[in-house]
Amino acid sequence: MRKDVRILLVGEPKVGKTSLIMSLVSEEFPDVVPYRVEEITIPADVTPERVPTHIVDYSDAEQTDEQLFQEISKANVICIVYAVNNKKSIEKVTNHWIPLITENTEKDSRVPLILVGNKSDLVEHSSMETILPIMNQYSEVETCVECSAKNLKNISELFYYAQKAVLHPTGPLYCPEKKDMKPLCVKALTRIFKVSDLDNDGILNDNELNFFQRACFNSPLEPQALEDVKNVVRKNLIDGVHYNGLSLKGFLFLHTLFIQRGRHETTWTVLRRFGYDDDLELNQDYLFPPLKLPPDCTTELNHNAYLFLQSVFDKHDKDRDCAMSPDELRDLFDVFPYMPWGPDVNNTVCSNEQGWITYQGYLSQWTLTTYLDVQRCLEYLGYLGYSIIAEQESQAAGITVTRAKKIDLQKKQTQRNVFRCNVFGDMGSGKSGFLQAFLGRNLVRQKMIKEEHRSYYAISTTYVYGQEKYLLLHEVFPDFDYLTDADMACDIVCLVYDVSNPYSFEYCAKVFKQYFMDSKTPCMMVAAKSDLPEIKQMYGCSPLEFCRRHKMPPPQSFTCNTAAEPNREIYTKLTTMAMYPHARLRCMCTCNRCTFCLCQNLLNSELLQTVRAKLYAVVLRRHIIQENLTSSTFWLRASVGATVFAVLGFAMYRVLLKTR
Repeated sequence: MRKDVRILLVGEPKVGKTSLIMSLVSEEFPDVVPYRVEEITIPADVTPERVPTHIVDYSDAEQTDEQLFQEISKANVICIVYAVNNKKSIEKVTNHWIPLITENTEKDSRVPLILVGNKSDLVEHSSMETILPIMNQYSEVETCVECSAKNLKNISELFYYAQKAVLHPTGPLYCPEKKDMKPLCVKALTRIFKVSDLDNDGILNDNELNFFQRACFNSPLEPQALEDVKNVVRKNLIDGVHYNGLSLKGFLFLHTLFIQRGRHETTWTVLRRFGYDDDLELNQDYLFPPLKLPPDCTTELNHNAYLFLQSVFDKHDKDRDCAMSPDELRDLFDVFPYMPWGPDVNNTVCSNEQGWITYQGYLSQWTLTTYLDVQRCLEYLGYLGYSIIAEQESQAAGITVTRAKKIDLQKKQTQRNVFRCNVFGDMGSGKSGFLQAFLGRNLVRQKMIKEEHRSYYAISTTYVYGQEKYLLLHEVFPDFDYLTDADMACDIVCLVYDVSNPYSFEYCAKVFKQYFMDSKTPCMMVAAKSDLPEIKQMYGCSPLEFCRRHKMPPPQSFTCNTAAEPNREIYTKLTTMAMYPHARLRCMCTCNRCTFCLCQNLLNSELLQTVRAKLYAVVLRRHIIQENLTSSTFWLRASVGATVFAVLGFAMYRVLLKTR
């Protein structure tokens, strides 16, 4: 909505332009009327629409044509004043003033016109019979008002209609010739209906209508008023009401009725609440609310946003199979001006056997969009009506900006839920297979992916110590000489080489030494295609020795050439390293042969768990029986017991180490 309104009054001399302005301001007819009054500003708190209004007078006795043309170009609405008792001034409306205004305004910027018949106190008849054909001929004429500056008749109404013509114009909404709403208006109201149809059953039930009423007008409808509205629709439209709910046809009919009865401010209130501007396009301020994103911070969806997106998924998953079929996906994005997800999305997130995006994949794609392009995410949430349905100020309320990564490193803990892993490797090393395996696709399923539908991203969830986290894999194009800041900005680096290619490891080693050896970003080496015979790498040292020298975990064997879904354990390890980059994990294997694994198995063994439980039970029992035992004595004995237990554990570790 405009922040102010500028009204220009034009017309032949002596028709009463200046008198109208002075009568409005002083609320009495002036004894002396000058040729012209200076521009008058009416404060917002005085006007019905709560918008500052500037009223500009014109006099050909004091102003030039050039000044008139400038005022026409600046005006939001123009009142053409004629005297009802002067036939010549009425003829000048079509012969002079409308053509003059049309010539001096841009074709795309239509200025609404108000025809004002002044001096109605001097005649007994109305001029409407003469004016109505003019209104029908020129679509830019909003309305006609007959008034009298002398007895103050319809003076306030005149300027109210002028304001209304600017703030709630009829032109974009309605076509008088066809007596129907314009296509853009129908399109906008159809989107509003679909967003408000919370259960996607094609009708607005009483609860949905009341929610819509509260969202737009801040108050629900009384039950009787609700029935009256539906009865009006029933009488005029056969299929306007279904199952006691308002259909799309009924919804559109109501707004047509509002416009025809001069209540188009009702339709405009609805349109503006759902983000539309005067041209019936979604407002940029609505789609892209301000969101401050400091350097080194990332963006994630918060709990409320995920709940909203879950409700949108449930609303469109008609067959309840926890997946979006192509038809269901088109229905979901029907409120968008374009299809936001292409075929590559199906290869970016998890899908079912039919290739349809699953519920988990759907949330993952939203998480990916939020992380990579938060402005695009805000736009998408705007199309879905997040701020209205979730009752939030804007889409920005659904976004969490994480704290800077350097603070996470200092505190040695993070509250983030999305971690980025950039995957490096030479051509043919198995990077794409590594990404697709994360989505549960083995080599057979990967071969079915078309090259044009290939994705360089893969995102899904992993569990680290019982916490669900998102891991985002990004395949980096193997251009060693040029890596962008985005290629190196990540939480963990994954270096993939082909065990069957003797020259594959060299690329990984060079990338690590040039870009990541001195950084704080943790790195993991992945020995891909481990189902093939391993060939010695043509490099100065073996991959295992290279990892030892640079204090990296040993190379992790991986293959996607499996009968079932590939093993996901390696992705959990990547997420763990991304979450705890400060922790130097000496061993990441699960071989059950090395010292680390043997000690881990010992600590987790049933024998040790039984011994620990019995020790605790004995200590606790002694504490309960000896009630007269002082607390200091009890804690002294408990400390001695814990020390003995620690010494025994360390001795066993040394024995195992010596054996190895």
